[in-house]
Amino acid sequence: MMGPVVVGVDGSPSSLAAVEVAAREAGLRGVGLRLVHAFGWPAAGIPHGGRPWEPSGAGMRELIDGTLTKAERRAHETGPGVEIMREVVVGEPVTVLEIESRTASLAVVGSRGLSRFGALLLGSTAGHLAAHAACPVLVVRRRPNPAGPVLLAVDGSPAARGAVEYAFAHASLHGVRLQALHAWSTRTERSYGAPADPPFVTYDEDRLQDEEERVLAEALGGLRDRYPDVAVDRRLVRGRVRHSLIEASADAGLVVVGARGRGGFAGLLLGSVSQAVLHHAGCPVAVVRTEGT
Repeated sequence: MMGPVVVGVDGSPSSLAAVEVAAREAGLRGVGLRLVHAFGWPAAGIPHGGRPWEPSGAGMRELIDGTLTKAERRAHETGPGVEIMREVVVGEPVTVLEIESRTASLAVVGSRGLSRFGALLLGSTAGHLAAHAACPVLVVRRRPNPAGPVLLAVDGSPAARGAVEYAFAHASLHGVRLQALHAWSTRTERSYGAPADPPFVTYDEDRLQDEEERVLAEALGGLRDRYPDVAVDRRLVRGRVRHSLIEASADAGLVVVGARGRGGFAGLLLGSVSQAVLHHAGCPVAVVRTEGT
């Protein structure tokens, strides 16, 4: 999709960092940048039959205009050649950005916004959008490392295919390496010969490791030919998936995960691994939903 890059703007330092990342992404992709500010107006604050901007909304309008002007200035500094659009929408940010994602190529948000819940590690808007957006979502955590590799979480599930494709495309656009990490242990489902196998059975660990190597190779199959410019480091790690990804993210420029992979409950739109990485990664995180999952 060649839609614009959409970024949520609320005036917080986190959202301004997101604007910088979004402007850079729009420039690399050759698409426009859409600055979206959404706010929920209390029903009691709107005069009967009146418009929210006039006359009692004048103060709010000036505040929002100032917020968008600052964001636009930051975007121009980061991506001077990018076409920038501004949009103010009355509505809850999570709903507005979800709708905006339907025509976007990428949605970018900060990890924390302006909220009375300042102690939360991940803002409600970022978490909700990662689970429900119709396009990839990039959550900006900390300062991005432009030279860091793209860290891809590989689990071999169909739900993660979109994440694999996004990771290759992102690495190619940014001219960085791709580090494909697949974590495994004897507790994974491939360790069992049948669903009823007890947890105390003996495993052929060499065979299991060979199987996990095959899973990693097949997950990357075809895309290495489509992106010959991307250098790929394959990492097979024995250990817990969440811990392995969070630890490796300290040196990465971006972590890419699927919205829900192996082991996820069918009713959950955002898997436990994705949630853990969103909360604790040492760099920005991209969550990519595969169409149909």
